[in-house]
Amino acid sequence: MAGGSVRILTTHTGSLPRPAPLAALLVEGRRDGEADQAGFAAMVAAAVAAVVQKQVEVGIDIANDGEQGRRSYFLHMRDRLSGLGGSWTRRRQADLERYPSFLQVLQTEAATRAGVSNLSAMPKALAEVRHLDPKPLAMECARLRAAIAGLKPGGLVDAFVTAPSPGLLACAIRNEYYDSEDSYLRALGAALRSEYEAIVASGFLLQVDCPDLALERHMSFQDRPLSTFLSFAEAAVDTLNQALAAVPRDRVRLHVCWGNYEGPHDCDVPLADILPVLAAARTQAFVLPFATGRHAHEISCFRAGQLKSDQVLVAGVIDTTTNIVEHPETVAERIERAVAAIGDRTRVIAGTDCGFDTGAGSGRVAPEVVWAKLTALSEGAAIASRRLFGRCVQ
Repeated sequence: MAGGSVRILTTHTGSLPRPAPLAALLVEGRRDGEADQAGFAAMVAAAVAAVVQKQVEVGIDIANDGEQGRRSYFLHMRDRLSGLGGSWTRRRQADLERYPSFLQVLQTEAATRAGVSNLSAMPKALAEVRHLDPKPLAMECARLRAAIAGLKPGGLVDAFVTAPSPGLLACAIRNEYYDSEDSYLRALGAALRSEYEAIVASGFLLQVDCPDLALERHMSFQDRPLSTFLSFAEAAVDTLNQALAAVPRDRVRLHVCWGNYEGPHDCDVPLADILPVLAAARTQAFVLPFATGRHAHEISCFRAGQLKSDQVLVAGVIDTTTNIVEHPETVAERIERAVAAIGDRTRVIAGTDCGFDTGAGSGRVAPEVVWAKLTALSEGAAIASRRLFGRCVQ
């Protein structure tokens, strides 16, 4: 996965708004495993075709299916892995607990909206975890391929499909079967390996979603020492690398974030603390958030030459938790800061901080605002490209 040689390319992080009828079905509990039902399958296919076309219209170069047929960015794995059942509720983020009045506001707002939660009603591992059926992923790839085939030539530079990391599933799906968390993590890595390989074999970039490498510091590990969390993160990266052993490194991008929610985020682990762990991942691109007030300054971490000479940074320059539409000049300035940090204009891609609808119906940004923000992303990238590439811009 390379950056642009003549201009700054654009992409995003994964989930995009779903049509209201489709979101309602997913919120009710419709699963990927039921996607062979003609009506639901047709609804998802139409949503994918529309969201791919819309991405092209607003100027996205590296697009995806918007995760239209998934309940959330990782809960679809409930239908693709054996041994899962039961239910539990994850602990809240530490920063929300520190501000109870703000938490009450969020809870009041959430009570008025129907959306898939990534905290409550989480499954457990109650038996051996194995990958069950390649058909759901094959259907996803086929839908995306069909949508791209319907575009005019030259509509996209590339396309990606997302998949959760072993570490994410180890934290979100409670282990009640394996004798140790290490053996559970290894089992998840082995189960996910076929998903990773199939995505790339289908001709798409693989984006591995790894919020576990940052977010879990103030969730699962909020009461434990930083060293304990870093040990977990190292094990998670090692397990991921084993699962990616047969996947070409230049077809992998890694998304890491501190959680896609509006909140204080003053319990977030600093990027400087986790960057050495991230650097060990078998990937050519890192997708990181730099549009929020909590992490914008951390782009300077890359001035120490943390990335390998062929690695790319997908810099988040659009905030996915606010309905403010960034000015294209603001976007351009953020891109230029990323290029200054990396030191190479061809190794920076402009992206978003996270997805816009990580659980169906749960996104805080209105759909029309999402597309306005992505339009600003492409307009800002064009401004930055003129400044950085001059006459080379096409």
